[in-house]
Amino acid sequence: MSPRVTSRSSRTTALRTRAAVLAAGLGASVALGAGVAAAADTTAASTTAGAVHAQAEAQAKAAQTATAKKTEVKQAAAKKAASWVDPVKKYTLSAKFNQAGGMWSHKHSGQDFAVPTGTDVLAAHGGTVVKAGGNGAGDGPAYGNAIVIKHGNGTYSQYAHLSRIDVKIGQVVKTGQHIALSGSTGNSSGPHLHFEIRTTPNYGSAVDPVAFLRAQGVSV
Repeated sequence: MSPRVTSRSSRTTALRTRAAVLAAGLGASVALGAGVAAAADTTAASTTAGAVHAQAEAQAKAAQTATAKKTEVKQAAAKKAASWVDPVKKYTLSAKFNQAGGMWSHKHSGQDFAVPTGTDVLAAHGGTVVKAGGNGAGDGPAYGNAIVIKHGNGTYSQYAHLSRIDVKIGQVVKTGQHIALSGSTGNSSGPHLHFEIRTTPNYGSAVDPVAFLRAQGVSV
């Protein structure tokens, strides 16, 4: 073989080798690019899925918190209402607090609950009996037989015109506990319970009992 032929063959081989290398490089670049694109798509999808999941968790937590708060409010309201009760059941409200009239030397000091004689009288709130007996338990004959209970929140409740007293001074009573029977003793035009909320155990310190009970969650 002549030197010229050999030279052409070497050149051809070199060109083919270079073309193969370029083709291989181009294929590798395309493959690498595709891989990078696929990886980017996977990362983006993963990021989106993570964001959606995080948002869903945040919404679920917010819903749980809102539900828990509503439950707490309801429980607090129920507890508040249960801590105070009406002093009698199935009543009709009659003479109101601060009402003027010829039945009293001053304006009416409590709220009257019209009920038949012998109706169960209940402690409107738990506490300790500090007054109990005739002559208004020391507040005067107009009240007839009466009871005064001291409560832990610094208030007192009074129950008057009773036909019978079933507790003693110093006795601790619970909310809703039976303490007496209603009647018409003292200065009374008919059977009813005279009920007061006081800031001291004595006459002259009464506040509106209906407003007070309603503030405690009791439907009077």
